[in-house]
Amino acid sequence: MKRSDPPFAFRGKYLLPVVCAAYGALFFFSPKKAWLALQKSAAVLVRILPIIVVVILFTALLNYLLKPRQVAAYLGRKSGIRGWLWVLAAGVISHGPMYAWYPLLEDLRGHGLRDGLIVVFFFARAIKIPLLPMMIDYFGWPFTLVLSLYILIGALAQGWILEALMPGPPAKPGSYAD
Repeated sequence: MKRSDPPFAFRGKYLLPVVCAAYGALFFFSPKKAWLALQKSAAVLVRILPIIVVVILFTALLNYLLKPRQVAAYLGRKSGIRGWLWVLAAGVISHGPMYAWYPLLEDLRGHGLRDGLIVVFFFARAIKIPLLPMMIDYFGWPFTLVLSLYILIGALAQGWILEALMPGPPAKPGSYAD
């Protein structure tokens, strides 16, 4: 059975007009402040644009290379302990701003990624590999090791709690999430 992709949905259709109206009102009441806010917004956009482009390219590459059955096998309902370990490792080694991961995770979720695994991924990001040597220098090996283990255990616990409280919809016969 083939999976049909949902149609494109512009999710900012409500936010964009509200932001434009807010800028319009600000321009009406205080043009200098509005212009300053617009300049700062443009500067932020210019700074994050490379990240957005990389995320779009990475998502496109993932869509090309990964088939929904593969994602479901590693991160779907029947992934078992292997899925939990994959997202723990992915969360620890992931870098960059959190918001850069949202589109990719949403795409993977559409291919069968479980919500509990998303929680584990985000929680495991609290461990920053580049900062571990500094943490060891300040606090020592035992503290760093115990804290890191607590973070990983907490990540798994939160993922399990989410799945217990919010079970996903049952898989349809013949779907990729089987």
